Amino acid sequence: MGIEYMKHFQFFVFLCFLTFSVSCGQQKKYIQYKVKEGETMRNIAKKLDMKTKDLLRLNPDVDRRPVANTVIVIPNKQFKSVVDTKNEGTLDEVKKSDGKKTDEVKEDEEEALAEIKKNFVVYEVKKGDTFYSLTRFYNVTQHDLVALNPELSEGLKTGQIIKIKAIKNETESEVTIYEDVIEEDVSLKVALLLPFLTKENDTLEAEELFPRSRLANIVTDFYLGSEIAIDSLRKQGVQIQLNVYDTGRNSTKLDSIVKATNLDDNDVIIGPLYSEETQFLAKKVSIPIVFPVYSKNQSKFSSSKLIKTSPEKNVFKEELITFLKDSLTNQNIIVVGDGKSASNISVNSIKQSLESHDSVSIVHVVKPKDGYIPRERFTTVFKNDTKNWILMATDNNVIVSDAINSVNSLADSLQMRVFAYNKSRAYDKVDNLKLARVNFTYVSDQYVDEDSPLTKAFNAQYRSKNKALPSFYATKGFDITYDILMRLASGNFLKSTFRDGASYRIESKYDYDTKLFGITENKGLFIVKYNKDLSLTRLK
Repeated sequence: MGIEYMKHFQFFVFLCFLTFSVSCGQQKKYIQYKVKEGETMRNIAKKLDMKTKDLLRLNPDVDRRPVANTVIVIPNKQFKSVVDTKNEGTLDEVKKSDGKKTDEVKEDEEEALAEIKKNFVVYEVKKGDTFYSLTRFYNVTQHDLVALNPELSEGLKTGQIIKIKAIKNETESEVTIYEDVIEEDVSLKVALLLPFLTKENDTLEAEELFPRSRLANIVTDFYLGSEIAIDSLRKQGVQIQLNVYDTGRNSTKLDSIVKATNLDDNDVIIGPLYSEETQFLAKKVSIPIVFPVYSKNQSKFSSSKLIKTSPEKNVFKEELITFLKDSLTNQNIIVVGDGKSASNISVNSIKQSLESHDSVSIVHVVKPKDGYIPRERFTTVFKNDTKNWILMATDNNVIVSDAINSVNSLADSLQMRVFAYNKSRAYDKVDNLKLARVNFTYVSDQYVDEDSPLTKAFNAQYRSKNKALPSFYATKGFDITYDILMRLASGNFLKSTFRDGASYRIESKYDYDTKLFGITENKGLFIVKYNKDLSLTRLK
């Protein structure tokens, strides 16, 4: 009787447990969530890894921009702030292995890693990685990395999988960093084609030549920077034969170089400096040609041999709009145009793009009247109770000056921030203190961290060799030459290395978009902000 009773009791306990488990499962299928200040249904859906329309179906009485503390229903998935790192196991623990794991253990590890990847950008440490290379590429500090990965207090170890930072947008986790690898006993030949104009200038002393010729300064500085890059790579074991050619003032001299020299005997050509010469050369050789400067004519390039190192101007605009859409919460947006046709097209495009965002109901447009913008045009659209973001869709000197002055006059009483596609010459005429007061933020193809070890080493080496600090073009010469030759030193085809990831050098980012039968163009850009002390901060 006792045994029979115990069997019934055990069955009863099991049934209760099963009922409790099912009940809990049902209760946990959906849970309540209280909306935080500034959150939209799109933000919340993104964190839940679901579509906005599906979240809206669960909450038919809630609009896309619910007020703070609104209670909504959400699926019971892992839901946490992207900056919340509590109770997250270290990724290195997921990676550790004695080589004898069962399939179940491997599957558990893969699931754990996949779960962490939902909230964090992760990276597997490779040979040669340093804290500096990772912090520069991902725009984080060493302190941030150690805080997310305590095991890094003992240093980086090859094979570790580490958290880099919380994911803020869908594309961030897809970014990969190019790994500098030098093949053993590698040997390279590089042709450098620049307009030194030696015959025209050989009767002048250096003191006479450089002040009177901006071109001579650009070419000489670029060459000196390239020379430092080649010296650096040679010290790392790369055998480099440098062949330098003076292209003169026009393509007549370039034609004679092509006829007299087998340029295809080189691995790569850096130069010429002019777009028409570059297109001419592309028809004569079969090796990659690196175009080292920006030209408005580079958009006409069509040869698959050509590599554009400077991003197209439309990419600057795309980069800023993407940044804004990723950063928007509940700001008041004002777009400033100059009233001309090109500006009007740009303004309308921006307005349409930003108004498609969940957090934006309307984008205000401000244009000039009688050639300038009165202060009242701004005061009528500014708001006291929210952040005012002003996007400049013009480089007109007068309009830029009017806008910055108007915004400055209200900066003490309102929250202001001015954005631009780039820091054009129009902003050079504006006092930097005024730009700092309005948190001026812009897109740039250069950003220099003066405190970085690489920058300090380059500056010291350049000063020691040339008795001067490097100019913009000297640094550009170093960056382009070092990046291209370092990639070739891997022993791989140049185009294949572009698909392996983006690279950061002293002041440039090289994130090449390469097409199988098209040209290769760099899309590497920075988002930079002025600080109150006139220093610059890289936001992206």
